[in-house]
Amino acid sequence: MTQDPVCKTPIPQLGDAAAVRIHEGYIHYFDRMECATAFDGNPSAYARDTGRKFTAGVMGSASGELSSQQRLLAFRLGQALATRKFGLITGACPGLPYEATLGFKSVGGLSIGISPALSEQEHLDRYQSPNELFDMIIFTGSGLMGREVINIRSSDVVIIVGGHSGTLGEFSIAYDEGKLIGVLEGTGGITEILPSIVEKIRKTTGTRLVYHSDPEQLVENLLEAYVRVHFQKPSVFVG
Repeated sequence: MTQDPVCKTPIPQLGDAAAVRIHEGYIHYFDRMECATAFDGNPSAYARDTGRKFTAGVMGSASGELSSQQRLLAFRLGQALATRKFGLITGACPGLPYEATLGFKSVGGLSIGISPALSEQEHLDRYQSPNELFDMIIFTGSGLMGREVINIRSSDVVIIVGGHSGTLGEFSIAYDEGKLIGVLEGTGGITEILPSIVEKIRKTTGTRLVYHSDPEQLVENLLEAYVRVHFQKPSVFVG
């Protein structure tokens, strides 16, 4: 089970943690606020360089006409995530998620692709998707829509860049399951209509949405929201 790195107290139920910190990309849970405060004063004395990486899922347009500005924003988003030493999950697809992966790997970090295909060959041939830039690809054999659930549930935060109907499906899963969602404004697609969609949904799931047009600030705001409050109920599956 998870253990408080300062107090060494076991935390059997993550939803009962008093605080969370993300240090050098690794997530640390605390049994008491005093322990988190001690950690804040000297993280290097307590932080582990192994454990679970805090992971961002980037979901967005895999096809269609993409402007150089949209591509640049996605690239910068990937760089911002890698600078924070987060893990990255995408659908191992072309388009804006691929641009984010390019930016991510230009800095360095763990990149995971969740493929709809049964095998690498099907990934390349049938889905016309890249196999480079990923430290690992998980071949789900679930098809484009089937793999969306794995994308979302494996991500601590979900970031929407551009997007068409497939991305809308991923957004809907994340929204229904109470995820922390970032929206990179200025990337077109469904990012332009999500505020009105959310207004029409009128459903309380515990999800939180963070909007920003600057990739670096979006990542900063998402991290702050997660550490400050969202960790207490990161999804509907935490009681």
